[in-house]
Amino acid sequence: MAIWWFFGPALALCVLVAALVVLGLRRGAQVQGADSGQKREMRIYADQLKEIERDSARGVIPDDEAARLRAETARRLLDADRRGSRALRESPSAAKWVALVLVLTVPLGAFALYFNQGTPLYGDMPMSARYAAANDLREARLSQDAMEAAWQADPTRPPAPEVEQQYLDLMAQLRAALEQRPDDPRGLRLLAVNEGNIGNNAAAATAWARLIALEGEEAPVEDLVALGESMVLATGGLVSAQAEVVLDRILQRDPRNGTARYYLGLMFAQTGRPDLTFRLWRGLLEDSQPTDPWVPAIRGTIEELSQIAGVRYTLPPVATGGRGPTAEDMQAAAEMSDEDRQQMIGGMVDGPASRLANQGGTAEEWARLIGALGVLGQQERARAIWAEARLVFADQPEGLAQIDAAARSAGFGE
Repeated sequence: MAIWWFFGPALALCVLVAALVVLGLRRGAQVQGADSGQKREMRIYADQLKEIERDSARGVIPDDEAARLRAETARRLLDADRRGSRALRESPSAAKWVALVLVLTVPLGAFALYFNQGTPLYGDMPMSARYAAANDLREARLSQDAMEAAWQADPTRPPAPEVEQQYLDLMAQLRAALEQRPDDPRGLRLLAVNEGNIGNNAAAATAWARLIALEGEEAPVEDLVALGESMVLATGGLVSAQAEVVLDRILQRDPRNGTARYYLGLMFAQTGRPDLTFRLWRGLLEDSQPTDPWVPAIRGTIEELSQIAGVRYTLPPVATGGRGPTAEDMQAAAEMSDEDRQQMIGGMVDGPASRLANQGGTAEEWARLIGALGVLGQQERARAIWAEARLVFADQPEGLAQIDAAARSAGFGE
């Protein structure tokens, strides 16, 4: 009974469609056959009757002869009409075979496609119900602590990285020192960074949270990003409600922050809203540099997400380079003297270098400067900027990744 409840309407629809197709084929073949023979003959006889009437009216033929011809022609017209009626009741053999094939293949093909692409025995769920189910799933998420505990007990969790004993001894000393001075911001930052380096992401998240609590509402966005990422890593990639709060706080301060946008999209994918994931990640991919750490993950899944979201989307090609001089800049440089060209080049890099050294900047800006110096052949200066940038972003793995990628593109680096 349950099977019929799910498949009965679909089966009835298949039968109806097949019947309409068969009737259409049969009717088309019949009408075609009639038009090619009997109906043409009937039109000839009808024209002959009109011609007989005209000749009789003009006195060309006697009345008795006209009556005889009229009767004979009318008899032939009726015979042609009867043959046409029989043709409408007889389908050509080719049409019969086509109809038989369609009757068998249409239902079977439809069910095969459904079992391959659909969800058998799964009832219809309107969009409103899907959104409600996704909201319930989002509300029913485990807490951060419960997710961390589940990840620690997960047999598929990869082993922790091997750490030298000397490093572990130093970490023990650092933890002990912070027990004596729990509100030391510098010590908390050092602890958070190094707990993450050895794979203790839950401990790193705790240290970041303590540091941000001391910093208050003016906590740097970079610290919030480090906290959010540590929380997600500590759960094996799941985004808890507590981590979502941190991500929202980041986006309130920095709406274009790539890390927060990526993890927020991941959260929507985990809670039944892949359509929102697609919207977030599409914009993020368009705003990102090829070296950004989230780009490979997005490129690997966004086309599938677009299909789920019902959007036609073509993955753009991978960019082969960063922002650089325009064609006009290159043409202008080619027309300059050597002295003027060197002066122009110095102006292109000296200003950003001075600003970054004095005021700081994003990892992307440091990476762009390193790449520009490498292109200009100033390898030693590029190395010096790279070494300085590594110190600035020592506690920010994502920033380090961008800087090291720029160094490798410039022909050096690790």
